Amino acid sequence: MEFFGTLVQQLWVILRHVGPVEFVDVLLVAFLFYQLLRLVRGTQATQLIVGLVFLGIVGVLARQLQLILISWLFQTAAPFIVIGIIVLFQPELRRILDQVGRIGHLGRPLSAFNPQLFNRSIAEAIRAAERLSARRTGALIAFERDVGLEDYAATGIRINGELSAEFLQSIFFPNSPLHDGAVIVRGDTILAAGCLLPLADEATVRERLGTRHRAAVGLSLASDALLLVVSEETGGISVVENGRITRNLDGDGLRKQLTGSLDGAMPNGTARTRAHILGWRLTGPKP
Repeated sequence: MEFFGTLVQQLWVILRHVGPVEFVDVLLVAFLFYQLLRLVRGTQATQLIVGLVFLGIVGVLARQLQLILISWLFQTAAPFIVIGIIVLFQPELRRILDQVGRIGHLGRPLSAFNPQLFNRSIAEAIRAAERLSARRTGALIAFERDVGLEDYAATGIRINGELSAEFLQSIFFPNSPLHDGAVIVRGDTILAAGCLLPLADEATVRERLGTRHRAAVGLSLASDALLLVVSEETGGISVVENGRITRNLDGDGLRKQLTGSLDGAMPNGTARTRAHILGWRLTGPKP
């Protein structure tokens, strides 16, 4: 009871000295914790955070209750716990630093994100996806946005060719040397084909996925890329963004999904104009 009484007294002393600066400080810390929880939500890190919080509570109680042996164990193991946190949370820490780097578009590749070129490439990719889906030909297309995909492009065959529906069809044609890899698109240019993408961990994915879908989820968690997947087994078309899969899209659904992603990447007025142009192009005559 003495411990809780001391705790209440300390809280009262702190509250008496809270001013505008301290209030802003608390809000900033709360915002940072909220953003951290958003980043790790739905990942294995959630359970790890719960475990660390539990260990922290045990450590505080052991110190207050003067449990000498447990306190000594926590004090001795503290440096190793810090190293373990860095190792265990490596993917989440990379995502946090990636998010910080995007503030003010500091993390953009040398070729800045161009909404008009991105819009044009999306329209061509949708045409190709519909044709590939009709033939049940698998495909995986990654659209680069703010975060550069140069490291992943280096794992494939450099192309640097203008994107078109016909070009994509030829790349993903069955038995083609580049058929099993991913195509990386920058603006309206196919940067590389036959690329290897990081596979999402089984702990991150709650459903059974094929290799293409796992690779799409893995890249979407490691970057802000937008990915288009055509299933070789079912011919279903999916869009993957921020680790979320939207499945079984038809032409209209695919257009709405992709223009919705465009809206989040562009200013409001520009987004409406680009979405309108994209809808006009896709509803126009098809070869």
